[in-house]
This record gives sequence, C-alpha cells and structure tokens, in this order.
Amino acid sequence: MFNKMWKNKEKDALLTKEDVLSHPIPNHVAIIMDGNGRWAKKRALPRVAGHYEGMQVVRKITRFANELGVRVLSLYAFSTENWKRPKSEVDYLMKLPEQFLTTFLPELVAENVKVQVIGRTDELPDHTRQAVRRAIHETSGNTGLILNFALNYGSRAEITAAVQQIAKDVQRGALAPGDITESLISSYLMTGGLDDPDLLIRTSGEIRLSNFMLWQLAYTEFWFTDVLWPDFTEQHFLQAIAAYQQRDRRFGGVSAR
Repeated sequence: MFNKMWKNKEKDALLTKEDVLSHPIPNHVAIIMDGNGRWAKKRALPRVAGHYEGMQVVRKITRFANELGVRVLSLYAFSTENWKRPKSEVDYLMKLPEQFLTTFLPELVAENVKVQVIGRTDELPDHTRQAVRRAIHETSGNTGLILNFALNYGSRAEITAAVQQIAKDVQRGALAPGDITESLISSYLMTGGLDDPDLLIRTSGEIRLSNFMLWQLAYTEFWFTDVLWPDFTEQHFLQAIAAYQQRDRRFGGVSAR
C-alpha cells in the first residue's frame, strides 16, 4: 500500500509531512553534506559562497527534522582530511560554526534542541571551540532533537583512539579481554550514548562514506542523491525518509514480509 502511494507521489505530487508521519520515522539520521564548492563553481562564485549557502540549509533541515520527530541529526561538518584544503577556505570553514551557532542559538534553545559535537575539538581554533562550548552549555538541558556536529572528525582516528583506550584499561586491570564486546567498543567511540544511525543521506552524487562513522553505519540504510547540499530541501529530506520507510531492515535475519 505504502509502496503504491510513494510511486504515485513520485509521479503526480510532492510528498507531505503527513505522508511520512504515518510510518515510523528514523530515530537517527546522519548526513554527509557534500557539494558546496561545486554549487558555487557552477555559479562562478567563490567556494566560500557555497559553504555559506550550505549553512542556511543546515538551519532549515535541523528545524524540519525536529518537526518530524527525528531524535538525532548527525551532520558531517568538517573532516580530519579537510585541513588539506586551501588555507583561506579552511579559515572560513572554521568561522561557520561560530556564525551558525551564534545566530541560531536562541532558536535552538527555544525549540528544545540539544547541541553535541564529535571530533577532535581540541585542534580547532579558539573562537570555534568557544562557540561550540557555549552552544553545548546553553542547550545542555534540552530534551528534544540532538544536533550532533561531526567537526574535525575522522572515523578511523576515532576507532584507533577507542582501541588505544581499551588497551590501556585492560593494561591497568579495569577490563579483561573477555569484557571486550561490540557494545563495549561502541561505548568507547565518540558517539557513545547515541544509537547508531538508521538512515545516512549523502548529497552531490558521490557514493562513498569518506571516513564517516565506519563502525556506526554497519546496518544503516543509505540514500544517495545528485542534489548539491545548498540545493537540498525539505522535499528531498522527505524523499529520503520515504525511501527508508520502504526498506526491509533485517539486520542479518530473515524478512518478516
């Protein structure tokens, strides 16, 4: 029934919030926000213009995800590999969290959104760290959507650090080798305390994970689109969720359908 509805919607009309709210909403949505530079290049604009437009989309999609009842929205904002970009671009990218969190913070507080960050924040510029700390502090009591920014984040580095800490805890006798389970490893990751993503969205037509949540995405449903991040709309978000709702999530078992 839902598959038929979705096909008709694809052909005849846009999806509405009511269409997807009549089915289970993914608890945790992760997004690799890609295509800002290409968006700017297509318009003969500097790359930073694409990053600025992308920031506006973050605000829009955060608000919409909260309206839909998504519990966690993880956004890949800056990877450990992004430091290789031109210094002028990196400097601008380091200012974006400050701009975004400063202007959007009153709305985040009012909408009961809790800000969280994963990544090596100690390596960020002081002004970026201060903006992040302020947003985390001022939203710490909120109980709604968790807005989880991956900032200076790399999954292999995250897993390596977790293994190193587990080894240290075994060495000092706090853990025995037999205590090491999948759930224990998960608890040592930067996402400890969060459920793994149910849905991963990647924009811009690239079909790879780019060192993002390699452990956590083991059973996540993927949705790829050619749309560049600055052009990503609430309708695209609804399409991703509708596609997720059609998936048969077996987790290695037998289909119940």
